[in-house]
Amino acid sequence: MRSDEDSLYGEGGLFFMLRRNKALFFLLGIAASLVVLAGFGRIATQASAQELVRVIPHFGTGTHEILIFSDYFCPHCKIIDEKAEGLLKELLATHKVQIKFIDVPFNRATPIYAKYYLQAVNAQPDLDNALRVRKALFEAAMDKGIRDEEALTRYLAGRQIKWTAMNEKSVFPLMGALIKEHKINQTPTCLIRYSAVDMRRYIGSVEIWNGLQELKNHLSAAVK
Repeated sequence: MRSDEDSLYGEGGLFFMLRRNKALFFLLGIAASLVVLAGFGRIATQASAQELVRVIPHFGTGTHEILIFSDYFCPHCKIIDEKAEGLLKELLATHKVQIKFIDVPFNRATPIYAKYYLQAVNAQPDLDNALRVRKALFEAAMDKGIRDEEALTRYLAGRQIKWTAMNEKSVFPLMGALIKEHKINQTPTCLIRYSAVDMRRYIGSVEIWNGLQELKNHLSAAVK
């Protein structure tokens, strides 16, 4: 699992202070929250050259919500993405779930990766494409060690990934708000909302797999 002390999101300077020391976490969290709000405010101000997109891409319209928080430089995130691909497609096919991926910037290069994830989904907004793009991004990060934008675009183009320009900086604040709201300090983390009062949290590839299976069983039982 990935749990870094420092993470950065975009030119606006979103900076999450994540500490293992629980005694300091509360005070550091207050300071981090102020920086998050200030940083994302600057990002939103800069996001004016293109049409603002005010939603995080999601797939499906069901009442059960799956939020997957990951970092492309996190090996366990790559593991669960690959393992759960078929299961996520099964869940989406029930028409009872919606799935949302939130990129957590524990690595300084992650915002670049998040930019091309958003632009690729903007070009083709379906789950199959999103999973294909994420697979290529995980490979670029974990297998190739790519950390600069030019090398990343060359790699994605070589993998036949297409993208459409958009103002991704208008989406970064929305991602940051979810990261802050749910106190995400390690990846992979998955939240599954069964109802307004039932939100379940799973951390690590094993827990997440079991949580997704549990949701599948729950939805299957509800049909009978």
